[in-house]
Amino acid sequence: MPKRILQGVVVSDKNDKTIVVLVERRLRHPVLKKTVRLSKKYHAHDEKNEAKSGDIVRIEETRPLSKQKRWALVEKVAAGQA
Repeated sequence: MPKRILQGVVVSDKNDKTIVVLVERRLRHPVLKKTVRLSKKYHAHDEKNEAKSGDIVRIEETRPLSKQKRWALVEKVAAGQA
């Protein structure tokens, strides 16, 4: 089974070797037929501390690295607006 890869925006890089990534997904409401945006935050491992707040990154599912971290940084897609 392949590992899941998600893309999102880094909302926090304050912890050492850890980033918090906000992943947003869109779906159609079953009754109202309106597009709804759902978001979730994931803690991801960033070994080299290369991602900064505001960057768009891709994260990959991995083995449990700590209590909350089950994702790892794959690549930085775009730099943030600063």
